[in-house]
Amino acid sequence: MAYWYNIASKQVETDENRSRNDDVMGPYDTEDEARNAISSAAENTEKWDAEDKKWDGEEDLED
Repeated sequence: MAYWYNIASKQVETDENRSRNDDVMGPYDTEDEARNAISSAAENTEKWDAEDKKWDGEEDLED
């Protein structure tokens, strides 16, 4: 079963009760992964931003 995180209601949903695609993140393999979708997305964004800066040669220019 796939799990989804609804960003509007802040609830975990399954395939059986999933809302519109605009309101959900996923799919996730577990309910816990779906519950942590926002923090996981934020962590990934930070990681990817750092990788982009490194790629662009801007590594730690703010320090």
